[in-house]
Amino acid sequence: MTKIIIFEIDKKFCGFQVKGHSGYAESGQDIVCSAISTACQMALVGFKEVLNIDVNSTVQDGFMSVVVNMKDIEKAQDLLKTLNLTLKDIAENYSKFVKLEVKKYVY
Repeated sequence: MTKIIIFEIDKKFCGFQVKGHSGYAESGQDIVCSAISTACQMALVGFKEVLNIDVNSTVQDGFMSVVVNMKDIEKAQDLLKTLNLTLKDIAENYSKFVKLEVKKYVY
């Protein structure tokens, strides 16, 4: 199962963490993992290359964590809201394979 946490602080999104593989299908054939990975990678590229936002990120096999620096939280909201909606939709449609929750983040 893939576990997704969307981080928020003061009712604003500030990052996310994705952990695990969905188990929907074999590696290389798993459309659920692929969708989640693509959405999260797109967000990371969007922060760095489009919005020029400084983020703290870790990307490893089966794990990704991205947190926006406090000074850029306002600038990141549209992209984080879009990512949240995308991941929420995936979690709702594949609830046996994906769990999503929103948690308070402490810097």
